[in-house]
Amino acid sequence: MPDDRKPADPDTQKAMDHLKEEVAEDLGLDDDIDERGWGNMTTREVGKIGGNMVRRLVKKAENELPRE
Repeated sequence: MPDDRKPADPDTQKAMDHLKEEVAEDLGLDDDIDERGWGNMTTREVGKIGGNMVRRLVKKAENELPRE
């Protein structure tokens, strides 16, 4: 059974992974990730990264929408 949480397109998955790393770096969490690994991050830290990813994706989509 396929994993419904992962994009079907491998390029999309790579782009999302890149965005996740970029956001983590911007938030100053990249050293913690390097030290502890993604599996040992707190729910708060992972949520902060995910929330910022969503904000960036929404902002990008809004900027790409045609203006009326």
